Amino acid sequence: MQKQYILFDLDGTITDPAIGITNSVMYALNKFGINVDDRKELYKFIGPSLWESFQNYYGFSKEEADKAVKYYREYFKDKGIFENFVYEGMQDLLEFLKTRDKILIVATSKPAVFANRILEHFGLIKCFDFVAGSEFDGTRINKDEVIAYALEKCEINDLSEAVMIGDRKYDIIGAKNAGIDSIGVLYGYGSLEELKAAGADHVAKDINELTKLLC
Repeated sequence: MQKQYILFDLDGTITDPAIGITNSVMYALNKFGINVDDRKELYKFIGPSLWESFQNYYGFSKEEADKAVKYYREYFKDKGIFENFVYEGMQDLLEFLKTRDKILIVATSKPAVFANRILEHFGLIKCFDFVAGSEFDGTRINKDEVIAYALEKCEINDLSEAVMIGDRKYDIIGAKNAGIDSIGVLYGYGSLEELKAAGADHVAKDINELTKLLC
């Protein structure tokens, strides 16, 4: 896996966002009179787009999902965004890859503005050459679109030199649709079964295994 261009998912791959995301979802659901006692029930919101999740998991209409996303961001933009932490060993891996002159890219369905704030907060923004994300209006929320956008903006023409790393099936499927290799990671919020079913080229159980694959 000696790739020159390495794309990383953000949530569940670089950082663990569970507290911030679930608190934000709880805040939004409360606006609709829905209370969730076990935050683990909301871990399924980590990965897919918020619109998709509110519609699929709570039967919201598109209009209701629009409102729910607005409420979610009320909490997330100043508080939930920082209820988050970097996985142990990730910063070392990123800094090591930079010493090997790798081009590092974030490819996330999260709005790019939020992704940049998170990376800046944790001192990781310096490790990345480009951050690809969605827009607040819902543009580019699917991982397929985000990866394609990142490849285009970074002028990556030799797809054999690129790899996508993520913890959910959306990352793996997005990579396949873009024509690049993928690595699924098991320390995030996807299972081995999910990643294999999606067609991950490799699976790393932890950041040590991920480092060995990349280096």
